[in-house]
Amino acid sequence: MAEITAALVKELREKTGAGMLDCKKALVEAQGNLDNAVDWLRKKGLAAAAKKAGRVASQGLVAALAEENKGVLLEVNSETDFVAMNDEFQKFVTDVLNVAMNKNGNIEEIKKAPLAGKTVEDTLTDLIAKIGENLNIRRAKAISVPEGVVVSYVHGAVSAGKGKIAVLIALESKADKNALQQLGKQIAMHVAAAAPNALNIEDVNPEDLEREKNILAEQARNSGKPENIIAKMLEGRLRKYYEEVVLLEQNYVVDPDKKVKDVIAEASKNLETPIKITGFIRYALGEGIEKKEENFAAEVAAQLKN
Repeated sequence: MAEITAALVKELREKTGAGMLDCKKALVEAQGNLDNAVDWLRKKGLAAAAKKAGRVASQGLVAALAEENKGVLLEVNSETDFVAMNDEFQKFVTDVLNVAMNKNGNIEEIKKAPLAGKTVEDTLTDLIAKIGENLNIRRAKAISVPEGVVVSYVHGAVSAGKGKIAVLIALESKADKNALQQLGKQIAMHVAAAAPNALNIEDVNPEDLEREKNILAEQARNSGKPENIIAKMLEGRLRKYYEEVVLLEQNYVVDPDKKVKDVIAEASKNLETPIKITGFIRYALGEGIEKKEENFAAEVAAQLKN
């Protein structure tokens, strides 16, 4: 019999989506033969999730939880929007969100954490088999401040703390917490709408900045202006770029005549104590997932042909 190693158990688990203990038992029964172990799991109904693992899951829910000076965001994906309305799926998201808060958004620790007498990952596998769709705990991230508040906002909420866009804002300050909560909610709503990429100019991704500089410089040179004018044009266009992608430089959506940094400065003055945004997180459901292109005309034509 082939040696049943941890690597072999891991490989079987990735192939089938079954739980670790079930995979180990299957390999024992199959005397270490991977293909036979897969068959054993299928016969037992424990590999029901395997067929679904390759299907694109870009629907689902993003969720937010904030408690005083700490918060966490989570995204759990499904294949269809219909499943996102399922009470059992929503309960699972809530349960995992609480685990994510305790695990500081560490996705690997979240998956290994206990839930309903199993691990989160094995509970997910059971839910996949029950619902009949591929489900995926895609990402999680936590944020905190030493003093102040972390405020959450969910746009398009389908239930408490769960929806299509979720935002956390961290405000560091000694100001009254109720006042900070109100300010944080407004800034979080702005982030949901404006989708900034960075908090400060210094935080802009260097590769993105270099790419933008090259594009703007080429556009300026195409104008035929002399180099000294081009330099000024580039400076102005970069300033405009920062206003688009940097939170503190963006025009405030509630009052476009002010920048977000002006709103923070005014609040600091009114509350007579410094306020600083130390970070933010914004999750939009399914962003970055390569979705399958659906061609319904071709699909209907193929069905008619068959």
